[in-house]
Amino acid sequence: MFQSFTGNSRRPRQVNLSGRATNPFAAFPGNSPTRQTPHAANPESAVAIAQRERALRQQERDRQTASRTVQRVWRGHSSRQATYKGWKSEWDTFEWERVTRALGFDDNRGPTTELERLECLARLSAPPYPTAEQCLDQLRLLVQFVGLVRKKEDVLRLVYFCNVFEQTFHALPTIATENDWTELLKRLATAILHALSSTTGSPTHEAAVLPLLRTIVFLVDLIPKKMATIAKHYYQTMAFLTKNIKRWEGTLSPEHVTNAVLALLRPITSETMTAYEALAMSYLTIPNLPAYLGVLDGLAHQINYKLLAPAIESYIPFTKERLSTDDVEGIEGRLWLLAYLIFFHRYALPGQANLQAPDLGFLNVVSGLLNSTSIYLTRCLEADENGLDPVRGPYLDQFVTDQVSSLVNQSSITGLLSRIKTSQLSHTDLSNNEYNASREAKVLATYALNLLRVFPRRGDDIRMWLYLGSAPSAGPTSDQPNAKIPAIKYFWQASRSSRIFETITKDSTQVLPLLQLPQDGDKEDQEQEWTIILLFFEIYTFLLKVMDDEEFFSSASPFAASPGVLSSWTRESALPLKEIKDMTVFLKNLAFTLYWNVADLTKKGPVPSSAVDLRSYFNNTAQLSGPMERAEVETKKEINDLPGVTGIPLDYFKGLVTGLLRMLHERDSRRKFLPPNHWLMTDRFDMEGFIPAVVAEEEKRHEFQDDDEESEPDLLDEEYPEPSQLVGNSHARRLIHIQAMRNSQRRQAQNNALAAIAPRLEILRNMPFFIPFATRVQIFRQFIFRDQQRRRKGFVDPESWRLSVAQNAMINGPPEGAADILARHHADIRRESVFEDAFSQYYGLGDGLKEPIQISFIDQFGAMEAGIDGGGVTKEFLTSITSQAFKTDDYESMFAENDHHLLYPSPIAVLSEAGLTGSSPEWQDDVRGLLRRYEFLGRIIGKCLYEGILVDVNFAPFFLLKWALTGGSRSAVKESSYRANLNDLKDLDEGLYQGLLQLKNYPGNVEDFGLDFTINNIIRMPSGANRTVTAELKPNGSQTAVTNKNRLVYISYVARYRLQLQPALQTNAFLQGLGQIIQPAWLSMFNQSELQTLVSGDKADIDVEDLRRNTLYGGVYVIGDDNLEHPTIALFWQVMHEMTNEERQKVIRFVTSTPRAPLLGFSHLRPNFSIRDSSEDQERLPSTSTCVNLLKLPRYSDADTLRSKLLYAVSSGAGFDLS
Repeated sequence: MFQSFTGNSRRPRQVNLSGRATNPFAAFPGNSPTRQTPHAANPESAVAIAQRERALRQQERDRQTASRTVQRVWRGHSSRQATYKGWKSEWDTFEWERVTRALGFDDNRGPTTELERLECLARLSAPPYPTAEQCLDQLRLLVQFVGLVRKKEDVLRLVYFCNVFEQTFHALPTIATENDWTELLKRLATAILHALSSTTGSPTHEAAVLPLLRTIVFLVDLIPKKMATIAKHYYQTMAFLTKNIKRWEGTLSPEHVTNAVLALLRPITSETMTAYEALAMSYLTIPNLPAYLGVLDGLAHQINYKLLAPAIESYIPFTKERLSTDDVEGIEGRLWLLAYLIFFHRYALPGQANLQAPDLGFLNVVSGLLNSTSIYLTRCLEADENGLDPVRGPYLDQFVTDQVSSLVNQSSITGLLSRIKTSQLSHTDLSNNEYNASREAKVLATYALNLLRVFPRRGDDIRMWLYLGSAPSAGPTSDQPNAKIPAIKYFWQASRSSRIFETITKDSTQVLPLLQLPQDGDKEDQEQEWTIILLFFEIYTFLLKVMDDEEFFSSASPFAASPGVLSSWTRESALPLKEIKDMTVFLKNLAFTLYWNVADLTKKGPVPSSAVDLRSYFNNTAQLSGPMERAEVETKKEINDLPGVTGIPLDYFKGLVTGLLRMLHERDSRRKFLPPNHWLMTDRFDMEGFIPAVVAEEEKRHEFQDDDEESEPDLLDEEYPEPSQLVGNSHARRLIHIQAMRNSQRRQAQNNALAAIAPRLEILRNMPFFIPFATRVQIFRQFIFRDQQRRRKGFVDPESWRLSVAQNAMINGPPEGAADILARHHADIRRESVFEDAFSQYYGLGDGLKEPIQISFIDQFGAMEAGIDGGGVTKEFLTSITSQAFKTDDYESMFAENDHHLLYPSPIAVLSEAGLTGSSPEWQDDVRGLLRRYEFLGRIIGKCLYEGILVDVNFAPFFLLKWALTGGSRSAVKESSYRANLNDLKDLDEGLYQGLLQLKNYPGNVEDFGLDFTINNIIRMPSGANRTVTAELKPNGSQTAVTNKNRLVYISYVARYRLQLQPALQTNAFLQGLGQIIQPAWLSMFNQSELQTLVSGDKADIDVEDLRRNTLYGGVYVIGDDNLEHPTIALFWQVMHEMTNEERQKVIRFVTSTPRAPLLGFSHLRPNFSIRDSSEDQERLPSTSTCVNLLKLPRYSDADTLRSKLLYAVSSGAGFDLS
C-alpha cells in the first residue's frame, strides 16, 4: 500500500522555485497562425499573439460584411437592370407594334434585334401619338430607364421619341405642359443633355446631335421656367458642343450652337437670373469663343449685359476663394468672362461706350473680375510690355487685351461720377453722416483703384482723367441747376464724412485699432471707407503736382463749379484751407502710427480673406506653372500687409500717406497757412530722452547694417544690365528680372527690420517736421560726432588723430598705410586753381575726406604761404573752393543760377560736354570726368556740413529738396525720390513757369500754339555759337500734338524733364558725393529751407549779445582780472548794436566768410569768433583772417571812427593781405 496515494490519478504539478522565469508560451512562435506548444518565451510574446488573433478575427468579420455588401449591391444592380430591361422591352415593344401597325409593316419579316428595330424606328417617319395620355405614359416610361445615356440604343430611343413628341404636340394643340408634364419633360431634357455631352464620335451619335439640340431648344420654349432650373447642366453641355464644334462641321453649325445658347435667355421668367448665372459660370469662361463661333455679334445682339452683370456679381465670391491658388485655368476663364462682358457692353452701346461712363452695376462687376484676375492680368501686360517670351511666361490673347484696354479711355473715366444715382448733390448731402462711405462712392473708388493696379504705366493718365471728372450737384443756390462737383471735392467729402476720418482726426491714439483686424460686423464698413480714402489720396497727390500755389490758396472757390463762370478746373478743385488743415491732422496721426507702431503692424499671422481684397490692387504676385515662374513668385511672397486695411501692402500705404503729407508740408513751407507748431507731434514722445534714444537707434541701425553686409552682399551689381538691354535673350532677361526682384525683396526686408528697431529714426527720415528743428540739428551733430569717433578710433580732434596714426605706426612697426594716410590727407593748393588742385589730389580719397585734412597754400610766385593748419586753413580752403567752383559766369560753369541767384546743377552741362566732341568715342570720357567733378563738389559740401563750417552758397529750393528726399524709406538706389511738379519749376525758370501756367489756364484751343511733346535745349559752344538739341518728352512725341485734353500731361512732362530728367546725371553724381560724407538718411531729417540753413547758417537777425558772449579776445583786448572790456571793445559792441542787421551780416561775412549765424548760435562757430588788436593807427583799416574767424581791430578812440573804418573795410573787402 502506497501511503502517498491520494486517489487522484493526475500527475502532480511541479513547482519550480529555483528562480527561473520560464514562460509557458515561450515555445509558441509569434508569427505562427496556430498554437503548437504551450510554452512561450516571455509575456510580451503572449500579448502580441493575442493582438494578432484579434486582428485576424476582425479581418474575418470585415470580409463577411464586405461580402454581404457586395452581394446586396449586386442584387440591387441586377434587380434594377432587370427592371430597366423590362421597361425597355415594354417600351420598345409598344412603339414597334404601334409603328408597324400604323405603317402596315409585316412584323415577321422586319428586323429582329433591339438595335436594328431602334435604328429602323429612328429612320421611319413615325406617326404621332393618338392621345396625350398615351404620349404621357410613354414619356413617363422612357425617363424611368433612359437616365444617364450610356449606350447608342438609348440615343436612338431619344431621337425617335423627340421626333414623335414634337409631332404629337403640333397635332394636339390642347396637350398639357403643366402638372405631371413639366417634371417629366425636365427629366427628358436632362437625359438629352447627357446624350449630347457624352457623344463618343460614332456615326449614330453624330447623326443624333442636331435633332437632339433642336429638341432641347423646343423644350426651352415649352417649359422655360423648368429648363432654367437645370441651366448649369444646360450650359455645360453647350460649352462641350462649342469646344467640339469642328468635329461635326458638316452637321452642326455655329448658328445652331448660338441659337441654343440664347434660347434659355429669351424667355423672361423668375428663373432668368439663374440662366444668366449659369451662362456666366459655365459658358462665358470658355477661352476664345470667336475661334469656335466665328464672331460674337450673334451672342452680343441678344445677351442683355444689364442682366449678365448682376449674374456675374453672384459668381464673383466663388472666384475669390481661389485667388491665391495654382488654378491658372480658372484665372484665365475669369479673364475671358471679363473680356466678353466688356464686349457685350460695348456692343450694346455702339459708338457710345467710349463716350460716356458705364453704369454702376457694370462697374461693380468689372471691378470684381479685375480684382480676382489683376495679379495674372498685370503680369501678362508687364511681360508683353517688357518683351518677355510669351512661351515661357504668361500670355494674354489679343482679344482679351483689346477689351480690357478699352476700359482706359478719357471719356468713360472722366464721366464716372456722372453715373451716381443721386442726380443732384450738395455740400450738405455729402457731409451728412448718412452718406458715410456710400455705395456709389465705394463702387467708383474700387473700380478706379483696380484700373490703377492693372495699368500702372498709365497711372498718371487715369489719375488725371479722374481728377477732370465731376458729379451733378444742386449747387449752393437754386439758380445753378447745372453746377458740378469736382471729383476731388466729391471724394474728399466722402472721405471726410467717414467714421475712420472722424476717429483718427480726433484722437491719434485710436489709429492703431483701425489699422488692425476689425470686428466681423465692422469689416465691410471699414473696408469701404478705406477704399474711398485711398482713392482720394491717389487723385489729390496727382492734383498737387499740377496745381500752382495761387490755385492752391484760392480757397474761396464754391463747393460746386458753375458752368457759366470762367475758371480753371484746377482752381475749382482747390479745397478750403480750413479743411486742408483737418486733412493734415488726419495724415499726421495716421502717418505717425504707421511708423511708430510698425512692429505691431508687421506681426506675422494669417490674413483673413475679404469680399474685396485690396492687396491685389498693389501686389504683383502670381502662382504660375513652371520653375521660372515659381522662382519669380518666391521673391514677392513675403509682403507685410496691414491686417485691418483689407490687405493693402504696408509699404504702399506708408508711401502714399507720407508722400501726400510731405507735399502739403512743402506748400506750408513756401507760404504759411497753418498755425505755428502745427506740424509738431512732440506730445507723443518723451522729449527729454529723445536725443539719446535716437542716437541709440542709430547705433543699432549701424550694427544691423554691418552684420547684414557681412552675411549677404548685394548680388546685383550697379553695372548689371537692365533686362530691356539684353536684346534677343528672353531667358537672360527673365533671370535678371528675377534676380532684381529678389534683391529688392531683400532690401525691403532690411528696411522693414530697421523700421521695427528704429521707429524714431524712421519718423525723422520721412516726417522730420514732427520734431523741432533745433532738436534735429542737435541730433545731426550727434550723428556726425559718433561717426567721427567710430572712424577715428575715438580721436575726434584732428591733431589727436594725426598723433594716434603716427603712434600706431611706431608701436606696430612702420606699415605701408600710416605715413601714406597722412600724406594722402595733405595737399598743396595753388590759390589761382583751388578746385582743380583739390580735385586732382583729394578725389581718390572717397569717403576718406571725412578725416582731418592739411592744406598748404601756394601763392602766385610758387612759394608756400606761412602758417600751420590748426583748422583755420581748412576752413579757408573749403570756403575758397566753394566760391570758385560755384561761379556761373562762363560756359564751363558746373552750376547755373536762377533769377534770384540761387544755384542748381547746370542742366546743359552734360550736353555741352558731349557737344564738344560730337559723336566721337571720347565724349564718354569727357562726361565721366565732368560727373566726377560733380561728385567731388558734393563731397566738398558734405565736408563743410561734416565739420560744421558755414559757406556762403545758396542753392535753389528744388535742388535742396532732392537732398532731403534721398534718405527716406521710399527712395530708390542712387536716385532721390524727388518727383517734379509745376511749382518747383518756378525756382528753375520763371519764364517757363509762367508760360506753362498760361497754357494750363488758356480758355481757347491750345492746338493753335502748334506744340508737340518735344522740348528744345540751347547749348552754348566754346566758340560762342549756340546749338539747339531737340528732345522728345515721350515716345513719338514729335508726332503727338498738345491738345486741351492732354495739356496737363504735357505740363507735367515738361516739368519732369527740366527738373528731373535733364539734370539727372549731374544731380545723381553730386548727391552720390554728398552721400559719401553725410549719410542720406541724416539729410532727410530736414526740408529744403532747413538744409540751406545747415549749409550757410541761420537767416534770422544777428544776435549781437549771443556773439558777444561767445567771442574770444587776444593781445591787449584780453579781459583782465577786473572783468572789464577794453574801451575799443566796448566801442565795437556799441557800434554793432547801432548797425542795421544788413550791416551786421556784412561784418560777420567779413570775418567768417558767411553772413549768417551758426544754427545753434555763435557758441557752435568753429573756430570761435575772435578779436585782437593790430595797432594804434587811427587811419588803418580793420583786417581779418577768415580761416580762423579772427578780426584784427585797431585801437580806435571813438565810435564814429570805428564805425566808418569798419564799414569801409567791410565794403572794400580788406582781408589778410592788409593785416
